[in-house]
Amino acid sequence: MKKLVIGTVAATALAAGLAAPAQAENFRIGFLNTLSGGAAVLGKSQLAGWQLGLELEGWKKNGDKLGGVPTDIHVGDDQRKPDVGLRAVRKWLKSQRVHMVAGVIWSNILAAVQRPVTRSRRIMMSTNAGWSGMAGKNCSPYFISSSFQNDENAEAMGELLNLEGLKKVFMMSANYQAGKDMLNGFQRTFKDGKVVGQILYKLGTRDFQAHISKVRASGADSLFIFAPGGMGVAFMKQWAAAGAGKTVKLFTSYAVDYLSLKPIGEAAVGSFHTLHWGPNLDNPRNKEFIKAFMAKHKRMPDMFALQPYDGARKIADGLRGVKGNFKNLKNLVKTMRAQGLNSVRGQLKYNVNGFLIQPWYKRSVTLDAKGVPQIEVNQMVMFRPDSFSSKCPEKSWN
Repeated sequence: MKKLVIGTVAATALAAGLAAPAQAENFRIGFLNTLSGGAAVLGKSQLAGWQLGLELEGWKKNGDKLGGVPTDIHVGDDQRKPDVGLRAVRKWLKSQRVHMVAGVIWSNILAAVQRPVTRSRRIMMSTNAGWSGMAGKNCSPYFISSSFQNDENAEAMGELLNLEGLKKVFMMSANYQAGKDMLNGFQRTFKDGKVVGQILYKLGTRDFQAHISKVRASGADSLFIFAPGGMGVAFMKQWAAAGAGKTVKLFTSYAVDYLSLKPIGEAAVGSFHTLHWGPNLDNPRNKEFIKAFMAKHKRMPDMFALQPYDGARKIADGLRGVKGNFKNLKNLVKTMRAQGLNSVRGQLKYNVNGFLIQPWYKRSVTLDAKGVPQIEVNQMVMFRPDSFSSKCPEKSWN
């Protein structure tokens, strides 16, 4: 164990009976997201929410205080490539000596970068990706989320289809880790019917015509599809153009939100999805967030913006909670989890694995009085811990 060497100034202060500063360095964060390429719209929305949360906590530039602590933030673009994200994170850990890595949209990128971060005893905060591997046996005391665990939304969808009385569902998903988590989660709760077909399409797909034909030929009464970003926009337009919704009820996951609703347009009307948030949730933090976001960006906020917004403000809460002493990063995460999350979704608790315990809602796309597509929160369909937390070996962390 290294001995603590007290410098001349600090020693003089102690001799005079004065308290030496608890921290002699800035808190350093690397924010990793997808800021170029076809998925940049998601990453830029994440960055917008992140920056807004920081601003409302008083941070605008490196050296400004976050939660009472001078903080430096480095922003990196993973280009939606795990190897690019990994290089950025390794550079931050070695050169910038960051205390935390935050952000990450894609679960395959989270799977690539989380181990170098947590094994270096640095904090990993996900503001979107919810890889199942970090929820169970591979959980870490250095991990915290401001979003969700991947399977939860799909589990809520399975519960919703049970409530809707649907019996023959077709499943579609992008073929990567989050997509596989989604399909597994859906099948975990969908118990009142059967799956009549499944397609894992290539990540980044834009042509869904052949897939839609297979869905219609299957005799399914419903389709559950996970299609985030541009994939979802393309799918929704082709689905509507094919008229498939006349015979097959459409349930989407991360395809329809206020970020994608405008480019999709009326093609989204009549579809349903589940999500952990709605713009009409009645709590002060939600009203503050929507007002501030609309004032700055002239549009309705979306889920990709709200999660890093919550994350930035959670970091500030945590730093205040440890009174600015972040030397023990494991203790900082422990404090952040114990505080819970004062979220735009309400006051939420953390589970043992660092994921949130939160309600999930049915949301439908309708037309408002002016004929403009809108998203309405209809009912809560699920509110329970994720399905992997019981396998998280918390006792081994001591």
